[in-house]
Amino acid sequence: MTQAEQAEPPKLSVWTKFVYGLGSASEMVTLAAVGGYAMFFYNQVVGLPATLAGLAITVSLVLDGMAEPLVGSLSDRMRSRWGRRHPFMFVGVIPVAICVVAIFNPPKDLAHIWLFLWFASFVVTLRIFMAVCHVPHMALGGELAQGYTERSRVMAWNNLLGMIGRASTSFIALSLFFHATEEYPRGLLNPHAYTPFALSVAAAGLILLMISAWFTRHRIPYLPKPPQDLPPFSPFEFFRDMKGAFSNINYVWLLVGFFFLSLMLGVREGLNLYINTFFWGFTSEQIRWFVIGTLTGFFVGFFLTAPIHARFDKKIAVLVAGAFLAVTPAVPIVLQLNDLMPPADDARLLPMVIAFAGVSAAAGSVMNISVMSQLADIADENELRFGYRQEGVLYSTRSFFAKLDTAIGHLFAGIALDLVAFPERATPGQVPEETLRALAFVDGPVAAIPGLIALLFYARYRITRASYEATRTRLLDARAARGGRMVAAPSD
Repeated sequence: MTQAEQAEPPKLSVWTKFVYGLGSASEMVTLAAVGGYAMFFYNQVVGLPATLAGLAITVSLVLDGMAEPLVGSLSDRMRSRWGRRHPFMFVGVIPVAICVVAIFNPPKDLAHIWLFLWFASFVVTLRIFMAVCHVPHMALGGELAQGYTERSRVMAWNNLLGMIGRASTSFIALSLFFHATEEYPRGLLNPHAYTPFALSVAAAGLILLMISAWFTRHRIPYLPKPPQDLPPFSPFEFFRDMKGAFSNINYVWLLVGFFFLSLMLGVREGLNLYINTFFWGFTSEQIRWFVIGTLTGFFVGFFLTAPIHARFDKKIAVLVAGAFLAVTPAVPIVLQLNDLMPPADDARLLPMVIAFAGVSAAAGSVMNISVMSQLADIADENELRFGYRQEGVLYSTRSFFAKLDTAIGHLFAGIALDLVAFPERATPGQVPEETLRALAFVDGPVAAIPGLIALLFYARYRITRASYEATRTRLLDARAARGGRMVAAPSD
């Protein structure tokens, strides 16, 4: 069926938005497990030096980032009865599940170099197959809805369910798998808990993505298809796609901004468990309650972002949310370093730190929804210029920048741990005070700097609601001239 033969698509239902978002939940469950626990597991439980653990994650993210634009270009040009995106979503999910289990089950008594190679090999394979699954899933979100704020609603569901997946993974992990035992009062140091944890994560990620792919397949006839005269994927066409994407200056500014933002997020993600366990002195049972703050923040972002976009340009939302995201996590650390927070045995400390985490989560939610919606607007500009949609390339190249810089952030986190002489297999309460203060300074004020630099580039983004409306009008005229009938939802 050609675009000219397509009927007007039915209104996008809440159910479709929900099941689409489950694909993001699948991704985030896996990332929360591997990104949040693997480095800690290999360094503190297995005994791999922090720099090597960080390097393994860095290598995986760089190679994954290189694979993602290739998958994006391939899916943009894919022709099949299952459309451009769904075949990839079905193919990669089982290898991802296998790799999750392997990462947390290395052979015993390996020398450091072999342990590093085991970790690096499986985390690289995991990331590549995640690109196969989730790059097309991201692109699908940019295609499901039209309209300036309707796109934000789709991405709000995607962000909310993804963040629920991430937060739930941590809450369930700390409640069911890493709870305190007589032998391991700090449950995160229990080596026997990681195998059942990995099996549960693998199963959850597989089931959620399969549900998302299966229950969005009814939209395939209404999704954009590559033009009949578009050449199939090849190295030459891949570089042509990349050239087209980077010729859009608005896209370039988003990428550079995201580069600096991801550096901040990578450092903080790599140090998160260290700060909570050793600097704040929280137990696994206490850390799990961070889910209250983060979920509250995610719901705030879910309900507020589309109304904000209805009133203000998306760039304003990105700049304000980005400032809060950079600064808020550093505030309690700076206060603690200056003895302005309650002492460790004070019942007020945990709720206060959770509250700051909630504000940060809300800011991150608004920012992520806004940027993902902006990318769909950029896809309109590129379709007007080149005659076909490039959601796969646009979303995947953004993800490449994120992975590259998050990788650098994890490497910096590992280097920081070694520079401050953070002990392997450390015992909470026995790490030197000067070591903890130095590590907290990195996680707080130092990590905020690249996040603030990112705002300088986000500020140069130029698509407004008015320019979007003008682009959509010209785009619909161009489609009509080509004989296509891709009907846009009413402007909102």
